[in-house]
Amino acid sequence: MSPAIVWLRRDLRLADNPALLAAAEGGRPLIALYILEEGLGGASRWWLHHSLGALAHDLRECGGTLTLARGRPEAVLSKLIEETGAGAVYWNRLYEPAAIARDKALKAQLRSQGVDAHSFNAALLHEPWAVATQAGGPFKVFAPFWRACRQRPVAAPAGPAPAAINGLTVSGDTLADWSLLPKAPDWSVGFGGWNPGEAGAQAALELFLDHAVKHYAQARDRPGVAGTSRLAPHLHFGEIGPRQVWSAVAALGGEGQGATVFESELGWREFCHHVLFHFPAMAEENLRDGFAFPWRDDPDGLAAWQRGQTGFPLVDAGMRELWTTGFMHNRVRMIVASFLIKDLMIDWRVGAAWFLDTLLDADLAANSFNWQWAAGCGFDAAPYFRVFNPSGQGERFDAEGAYVRRWCPELTRLPDKWLHRPWEAPAAVLAQAGFVLGKSYPAPIVDHALARDRALAAFKALRQG
Repeated sequence: MSPAIVWLRRDLRLADNPALLAAAEGGRPLIALYILEEGLGGASRWWLHHSLGALAHDLRECGGTLTLARGRPEAVLSKLIEETGAGAVYWNRLYEPAAIARDKALKAQLRSQGVDAHSFNAALLHEPWAVATQAGGPFKVFAPFWRACRQRPVAAPAGPAPAAINGLTVSGDTLADWSLLPKAPDWSVGFGGWNPGEAGAQAALELFLDHAVKHYAQARDRPGVAGTSRLAPHLHFGEIGPRQVWSAVAALGGEGQGATVFESELGWREFCHHVLFHFPAMAEENLRDGFAFPWRDDPDGLAAWQRGQTGFPLVDAGMRELWTTGFMHNRVRMIVASFLIKDLMIDWRVGAAWFLDTLLDADLAANSFNWQWAAGCGFDAAPYFRVFNPSGQGERFDAEGAYVRRWCPELTRLPDKWLHRPWEAPAAVLAQAGFVLGKSYPAPIVDHALARDRALAAFKALRQG
């Protein structure tokens, strides 16, 4: 029986892995292969290192081995097929434009060489082409898209991890060869709260279902509490599949609004991939035609935003959380994006690039869609006149200051009333707190009211033009 290759990409798990299960069927010799993905951001490289280490361990436990390789997938696979006599290649689909084009060509090439090639869905509840409007086209608005999805059954997870794998060991790289971890100084020291790998993903899901899902509808907007699932990096790297998550939430039964709202968040993930699939230029180009916004070149403002030194506590807390932990609360992501785009009028693509480098869950579809949402140039986007007030958002969603005080400790002694707008605090209050604006903490780099008016004027001119 000729060996089979399972080409692992962003499906770094054994359970609910249709390509792996199909490749291992019948006990044929199995080569589990991972080819290094180029262009990963720094945070993603850190996660990948640990996720691959966990996967290699899990494969060994059931008799398999993980082969690591670098190079063009076409060349790597051809060489491996020649060396081993493999008669089939299995993989789970990716949905980014470049991956789709490459995989389509690769499948044709393999079949022309007499090698079976099989691909599967392991990353989405529904394939992007399977959900369509009544006219047969793609959706551009979330609500009708999600209604259409809810009318379709969600397939059950593909199956448990194989009890045993007839693993075939071939030569390859080691994780150390790839140097995925940061060199000194190690900026990843704050990532220690994460546990990459399939076991870590399952633990995160169980923790969320046990403690947070009941209150998700209310708690998800409060960055100072543990009210979200923190599953995004695990889903992105495929350490857990959305069908596994969907099935686990559905099995709870009777959890009410929290479960329903969380399911809709999975729906937004689906929608992002749906839009990217049908509009492959989304990562680089405005989805809205004629969106010629007058972006500004502001290196100092950008640097202050990246470092969490804007003088707006909620913005700074979010950017510091991102740099320290590789993660940012979703509500705060919207606020920092609005600030960069509308207060500073810096191109959304600049912010998207920073997120792709620093987020552990740096997903091209979600990242591009959400930045275009914030900029008002995407589908189902925030209206142009929606400009988040960082102080007002902080007072509403972090009223007691748990989040800001954690990430901006220099503000700790300020009373709650002035925590989100220290520049307005009376001199006596600042003195009592031992606080000097511009020294203890930056003064605001813009006047939000004036910046809002400037952005609205630009949007108005854009609409009139």
